[in-house]
Amino acid sequence: MSVLFEAENLTLHYDKQPVLWDLSLKVMPGRLVGIVGPNGAGKSSLLKSALGIVKPISGRALFWGKPAHLVREKIAYIPQKGSIDWDFPITAFEVVLMGRYGKMGFFKRPRRADILAAKEALEKVGMSAYADRQISQLSGGQQQRLFLARALAQNAEVYLMDEPFQCVDITTEKAMIKLLRELKSSGKSIFIVHHDVTTLRDYFDEVILLNTSLIAHGPVEDVLTEENMERTYQKSHCLFVEAKELSTKKTKGLI
Repeated sequence: MSVLFEAENLTLHYDKQPVLWDLSLKVMPGRLVGIVGPNGAGKSSLLKSALGIVKPISGRALFWGKPAHLVREKIAYIPQKGSIDWDFPITAFEVVLMGRYGKMGFFKRPRRADILAAKEALEKVGMSAYADRQISQLSGGQQQRLFLARALAQNAEVYLMDEPFQCVDITTEKAMIKLLRELKSSGKSIFIVHHDVTTLRDYFDEVILLNTSLIAHGPVEDVLTEENMERTYQKSHCLFVEAKELSTKKTKGLI
């Protein structure tokens, strides 16, 4: 089985501060992967650098051995809720239909198949009754489900999700993870930035533990040890300073 995703010596800075440091890992297809770590650990940055939204100082990230822009139609991305302009005058149905954009013809006019796919995606997340509602009129949980529906309409092979359970109640969260497990069972691959360490064993096949550098990656039962969790959430200031100094030396003249 070929590798789905590979990060190779990935190093990323924001304002000359190390966000990811020399990260290398491989993920096989058909996995439900949690990306876990404290605030500022580089979780969202890993997704953005994998997509090419931000460029690394060094290293690379590949899907099926290719950069994301060459296989973009196979990748669906759900950003953090706070990065969306919820006042934009667009309905829930129109948002989901945007997920079909890459599959439309030259003139980008929705066909019957696109409309049906958008309606089916709304139904899967329990949002059919809100199709004509302006997105600012939706609750936080409804907004999260809406963007999951857009990703489903895209019918991608890989789903990158940045805190999709933010602002949702536990019932909605359980329904969403059930749907994501169904996607995984159909051969899809899902990466989720996640904060609740109490649900890791129940939700994921694999976990990536980050705190600027990679702490551990692998099957949940192997990675979720007391030692690894302590290194992830109680990493000393000295280690961060060391990573920063090494990163500065490595990239001197490049930033």
